[in-house]
Amino acid sequence: MWEKELEVAIAAGLEAKKVILDIYHQSFDVEIKSDNSPVTMADKKADALIRQILHEKFPDYALLTEESEDNLARRQNDFVWIVDPVDGTKDFVAKDNEFTTNIALAYKGKVVVGVVLVPALDTYYYAIKNQGAYKVVSNQKPQKIHVNNKKDNLTVLKSRFHTVDNEQKVIEKHHDKIKHVMSFGSSLKACKIAEGLAEISYRLSNGTKEWDTASMHLIVEEAGGVFVKPNGDQITYNRENVYNVEGYVIANCRDNILL
Repeated sequence: MWEKELEVAIAAGLEAKKVILDIYHQSFDVEIKSDNSPVTMADKKADALIRQILHEKFPDYALLTEESEDNLARRQNDFVWIVDPVDGTKDFVAKDNEFTTNIALAYKGKVVVGVVLVPALDTYYYAIKNQGAYKVVSNQKPQKIHVNNKKDNLTVLKSRFHTVDNEQKVIEKHHDKIKHVMSFGSSLKACKIAEGLAEISYRLSNGTKEWDTASMHLIVEEAGGVFVKPNGDQITYNRENVYNVEGYVIANCRDNILL
């Protein structure tokens, strides 16, 4: 189940990758949206292309994407594609190669397909509900990934551009267990945890939305990790309010949700 949806999501991401990298390797303008976040022509063109491909293949599925107007009619649909064409636009503008393209499918509020492409690094991650998580590098054979089992000497991954004071305080509070802090952009933090290269990442603010988290959420869970609200509750999708109001915690295991 969901193999066809995964195939189309990967294909749409790879087509968008061409558009994104073409703009990435040129000079480009940066606009500031009403929520004070940056947007480029790469965001807009990739969004339109991904929407087109997904809609052609699955015309009955709803769409929720960052760069298009939200239509709450999606709430009446059991199936909704959730898309961020360029997650980490600040990384894109900084040209640090750490931006991603996120494409997820939610069914009745739960993510069942998740794809995170890293265009500049020729890599992508994917997962289907109950079928594990995988990483593909340079079109090689998919490699199954899994979180590690560490419970001490932990590594926390911080955002390059969005870390807030309360996150830093939590890291300092648990200095007995957290020994290493590294920074990565966009959904790469979650993917690094999913493949066992780090253990924790905090987002203790309301600055993300469904399209920032849906794809990486499933990849982390299918890799054996946890992706929850700070209070431990599950995160659902296709909500009326698309903001992740409470934020979230990613960890390799529930014991490492150190708050």
